[in-house]
Amino acid sequence: MKVDIIAFSTKGCQKSLDIAGCFPEDEVNLFAKTTADSVGIEKVECSMREWTERSFAECDAIVFVGAVGIAVREIAPFIRNKTVDPAVISVDELGRFCIPILSGHIGGANGIAVRVAGHIGAVPVVTTATDINGKIAIDAWAVNNDLSIVNLHAAKDVAARILSGDPVGFVSDVPVKGDVPPELSADEASTGVYVGNGDARPFETTLRLVPRDCVLGIGCRRDTPEEDIEGMVSRALAEAGISMRNVRAAASIDLKKDEAGLLAFASKHSLPITFYTADELNAVPGEFSKSGFVQSVTAVDCVCERSAVKASRGGRIILRKYAGDGVTVAIAREDFSVDFTRYRK
Repeated sequence: MKVDIIAFSTKGCQKSLDIAGCFPEDEVNLFAKTTADSVGIEKVECSMREWTERSFAECDAIVFVGAVGIAVREIAPFIRNKTVDPAVISVDELGRFCIPILSGHIGGANGIAVRVAGHIGAVPVVTTATDINGKIAIDAWAVNNDLSIVNLHAAKDVAARILSGDPVGFVSDVPVKGDVPPELSADEASTGVYVGNGDARPFETTLRLVPRDCVLGIGCRRDTPEEDIEGMVSRALAEAGISMRNVRAAASIDLKKDEAGLLAFASKHSLPITFYTADELNAVPGEFSKSGFVQSVTAVDCVCERSAVKASRGGRIILRKYAGDGVTVAIAREDFSVDFTRYRK
């Protein structure tokens, strides 16, 4: 996760250093927009509008250390919708209150706020209705379980019925761990949740949640355009009988870590992409396609297949090397289940 933290006073900068300690495994960048002492934190020379626009486009979470009004004014021009907006949290400069103000569920702002508050000793101020009423937030549960939300409007209907106490059903084609919460346990309901890869609609109003259980392994010639990668991936997905909704991540060899087209493709689809060394890929066990030419260039016999398996969680190849337009694509699919013990995180 990439996190930007920005403060507006010396006390705020000091608090930023405390907050950064909450993200030991994440990419954290500290900034200061102040003429006062920034305690060594990089000062922002451009306008706040420019800084926020860049951060909004690049980060998974933004923490404003200062008045909540500053955060609201700065992010307002860049808000699009809850499926793509980053988590935005506001913390006062003394660290007394920690407030998630955007993307509380899908973006994870509520969970991040609770995490930060626990780290610095603040009070988390969470205001979303499902959370304060102790009910499942179906969109947050979906994100925590690597599920794509197909129809956001239905998610709103489900949430409204949960809050009003109306019956909501639940059907899953994948294994379920933990007890299904009472809010989703209605035997008969006109509104409900379906988890699976099919097009089933077991309820009059069905919230479809698709497992993100596939990983793309991608190889390409140098300077391959994004549109060529996009086209080959689309054809590969169609060949495998799945869609981009099923894709959780992508991977390739480290020789491609600066490949503009590949990076642009991953960014367009909000896919984390991992690059592995030749040694790491060659160490992946299994039977893979072989290419003498690829071996001579990369020291790996099949970049796409090995990358897909390496980046997956014990996945198996469901589509072997699929090639064209200077691009190779392979797809690995993971074993998948959903877990209701995750829903209050």
